[in-house]
Amino acid sequence: MTGTEARNLALAAVAFAVVACLPLAGSAYWLAIGVTIAMYTVLATSWALFSGPTHYISLATAAFFGVGSYTTAIGIEHLPYWTLPPIAGVLGAVLAALVGLATLRLSGVYFVIFTLGLAELVRQVIIWFQNVSGTKGLYVLTSITEAHIFWQLTGLAALVYLVGWAIWRSRLGFALRIIGDDEEVARHSGINTAGAKVLLFMVPGAVAAITGAILAPRYVYIEPATAFTPMLSFQVVIMALLGGTSRLWGPLVGVIPFTFLWEAISASFPNQTTLLLGICFLLIVYLLPKGFVGLLQAARKRVETREAWA
Repeated sequence: MTGTEARNLALAAVAFAVVACLPLAGSAYWLAIGVTIAMYTVLATSWALFSGPTHYISLATAAFFGVGSYTTAIGIEHLPYWTLPPIAGVLGAVLAALVGLATLRLSGVYFVIFTLGLAELVRQVIIWFQNVSGTKGLYVLTSITEAHIFWQLTGLAALVYLVGWAIWRSRLGFALRIIGDDEEVARHSGINTAGAKVLLFMVPGAVAAITGAILAPRYVYIEPATAFTPMLSFQVVIMALLGGTSRLWGPLVGVIPFTFLWEAISASFPNQTTLLLGICFLLIVYLLPKGFVGLLQAARKRVETREAWA
């Protein structure tokens, strides 16, 4: 580890410690916003760990998130709450591995369509099971408060950043960057492309499931329509692309402004949120293909070019 890397890790640790003090401010509104930002930071960053280097656009976040939510909803009456997020993480990783083995040989639009349909498939299975058993939704009644949820998500975000930092420096990260540049070249270079993609795809699967398990007490009542909403998958993709996926901290740059923007849109146009979400996606793809991180990198290159010519 270089001195610069050690300094950056130390600064990140201080930043997380400062952010963790938010519940002590005593504002219920800002705490609620903080929980939302922390949730999307975890989801968007873990999504970018896979989709950033491989360029595979996954819309399966809602499927893993819903599995985590139902893990808490079903298990809360039988197991201590603190055991449920790890169990959800294992289930999410296993589901991601199964999906990855079946689909990561696909590419382009085929992979996108399959991952989008995954959440709907799981949702329909749960609806069918509930109809057969005669139940509807599930209540999650615990003593877990909004502050507890925020602290858990902040800790999970720190863990995701550490995992991402380690992957970026590892042989797996190097292999995935080659896969993203040219998968055929990576395959001919002796890289096990299928194994590398499946292994990394398990990370966002596990993280999204843990996030769903942590947030279940916040929603109190869990039902398929809310646990597996496709809006969540699209919002995560938009936030990650808005910030940029070429840097580990890039998704955070997109999460914060988009969270406030979406709060305003939801309050002002509650019946047009799906339409406006689609418009936001198109604008980001066409106007900011590399996100805010790309803009910053382009600006830095222009400055360096001017200095070189000066």
